[in-house]
Amino acid sequence: MSKKVKSPRFAAASFAVAGLALSCFTAFAASSAQAAEPKELFFYNWTDYYPVDLLAKFEKETGIKVTMDGYDSNETLLAKLQAGGAAYDVIVPSQSIMRTLINQDLLLEIDASTLPNFQYVKPAFRDPSFDPGRKFSAPYLWGTTGFSYDSARVPGGKLDDSWKEFFEPRKELQGQLAALDTSSSVINAASHYLNVDECSENPQDAKRILELLQKQKPFLKMYSSDNTVDRMASGEVIMMQNWNGSTARATLQKSTIKYVYPKEGLAMFQDNFAVPKSAPHPGNAKIFIDWMMKPENAAAVSNAIAYDNGIQSDKLIDAKWRVMDAINMPDEFASRLRPEKECSNKARELQDRIWAKLKG
Repeated sequence: MSKKVKSPRFAAASFAVAGLALSCFTAFAASSAQAAEPKELFFYNWTDYYPVDLLAKFEKETGIKVTMDGYDSNETLLAKLQAGGAAYDVIVPSQSIMRTLINQDLLLEIDASTLPNFQYVKPAFRDPSFDPGRKFSAPYLWGTTGFSYDSARVPGGKLDDSWKEFFEPRKELQGQLAALDTSSSVINAASHYLNVDECSENPQDAKRILELLQKQKPFLKMYSSDNTVDRMASGEVIMMQNWNGSTARATLQKSTIKYVYPKEGLAMFQDNFAVPKSAPHPGNAKIFIDWMMKPENAAAVSNAIAYDNGIQSDKLIDAKWRVMDAINMPDEFASRLRPEKECSNKARELQDRIWAKLKG
């Protein structure tokens, strides 16, 4: 789970009376749903991707008790929902699996654009291609997946801005690096390095990706998507495939940690709030999602975990994040961003085979 071109937004003044009436109706409906449901909410989110103290604020303001569980990949989330045993109210899928969730009828329509605080959503996040009109989702956070390293522990103090440093590590770094334990993140990065479509259906492309990853594997200390901040800050690894927000938080603890935007390209992700069709408390879920679109609450998340959000909250973001390249990406790197794509079933099958052979 970073970007950095901010889009200005202007509050709509037209149809004010109609907008007020709609807001009042929506608030009444939400209040009715809340009254009819037990005051509890089950929140299934990426690990370490929401500040606990903000949940306490939500509970105090609404009276709704929140239980939060964590997962480490979109694949885990999708499998949980497909198995039918997940009694969660709010989930946080990335854009790369949104169409699959919608097409498999796993999500409840929430019509986020009708919620009162949708007015604060930035224009760039209002009508995404993966969910036109925001019928099934609302924006949460966005970021990039590059790699980080400790400049105090690498030869010469600097690595090239290329995936080559990660996939073909220098001898001094071999055995001292980690990759994310997420098939899509690893395969996407390898695809960018090899200049291959991340959603390729060509078996020859899959063969090249697998060969690259198999050659890299002996040099890895681990595959892990957990504790990415601590692994870098503690010095457990020198280099790690990492998210920009995790890198920024690690940098607060150790100033020599750097984030790389590889010249071959890196994934840009957008995570979203959604409600499973099986949600036991859908009314409470909509109350939570609407609450999270308030600028002060969106900013509280960004300030706590160092990922940008899709809400008009820029003025509320702490200065400590705005000075970091990992968060405030230099303009010259904008062309390197590659929005995550949702691959075809055939492409996914190839990726599954790559991952199974790699991890087997």
